[in-house]
Amino acid sequence: MLTFEQKLSIIESFPQLQRNDVSLGRINFQYEESVYDRKNIVYHLHPNGNGFVYAGLLNDPRKDAKGLVNIRDLDADELHALLSQSIASLSELTDSPEALAITPKPPKKPKEEPAATELDAPDSLQQLWQDKKGNTLVLRYEDDAELWYIWALDALDCAFETEAESVEYLTEEGFRRVK
Repeated sequence: MLTFEQKLSIIESFPQLQRNDVSLGRINFQYEESVYDRKNIVYHLHPNGNGFVYAGLLNDPRKDAKGLVNIRDLDADELHALLSQSIASLSELTDSPEALAITPKPPKKPKEEPAATELDAPDSLQQLWQDKKGNTLVLRYEDDAELWYIWALDALDCAFETEAESVEYLTEEGFRRVK
């Protein structure tokens, strides 16, 4: 198994990926040139060696229901190949059935507030958060997955196992809860 530093070195060898430090020592890497809304290629690389690479458009049996492959036990060649394939899959539009799960980027529109129906859930299950620039996120607990999800409009930003982790992340990112 590769160490955190080895994985980080392999990931950083891809100049088209941009590092984004997130909460609890985890690191995401984004591919800004993606022709799809999906930009996160590496999700929550953790100092313990765990992390995920997006493979939603790939025919990879290791991917989970969200299209992510856990990279904990990959060797250097496997990790490098997976990253290369993931970047390539997000570099051009495709008509494959797997690509239908991700929609191409729509033309840029002004940001909209979440629909009123999204904000009707009980406070304990759904919370509205906003930063100083007026960007709005929705923190929502979903029983079926037993996870706390942070949504930016209809796009999933990230997920956490506990509300405390979610709140810590939002606070670190400069968001405050809106009543």
